[in-house]
Amino acid sequence: MELIQQNPDLSAYLAADEVIDHDHPSVREVAARLAKGAEDSYAYARLAFEFVRDTIPHSQDSGDPRVTWRASDVLERRTGICYAKAHALTALLRAEDIPTALCYQRFDVVHGLVAVRFDGAWHRQDPRGNKPGVDARFSLGRERLAFTPDREAGEADYPQLYAAPHPAVLAALRAATDRAHLWATLPASL
Repeated sequence: MELIQQNPDLSAYLAADEVIDHDHPSVREVAARLAKGAEDSYAYARLAFEFVRDTIPHSQDSGDPRVTWRASDVLERRTGICYAKAHALTALLRAEDIPTALCYQRFDVVHGLVAVRFDGAWHRQDPRGNKPGVDARFSLGRERLAFTPDREAGEADYPQLYAAPHPAVLAALRAATDRAHLWATLPASL
């Protein structure tokens, strides 16, 4: 699948905003700590991915009712669904000048992940969090995502790479009073 940048200006994929708030002290502190253990940007990207995947539980898996959507909140509260974890990883990567996009897949509901740009190409990564039956890995080669869409069942990969969260995703996150409410209002498509 060919990934498509929604914005042709690569600098858009380095920008901070209300959601991808990589200028926030909490994000900067985690980024600086991770960067100390990385010999280059590839190693940093892998460390940031593993940090989000492994130390921030997916709220559905952990039973946490809180809804987070801003990257700094995800890092501070240590919880989030796939979209929120993608926002946190995007902020950590952009904090170290690694172009990062938000992207999506469609299953029963829309699933969020990221794409990082290295060596002139985009590489999708899924920081959702592993569990039995899910084994996502950081890879700049063959994708190692949490889920593979079943085309015959109507599931799909969306090829668009967004510099900011999709409006439908952000609206659902912002409107949710708790995770149960969010689960009932997740977008089914984009």
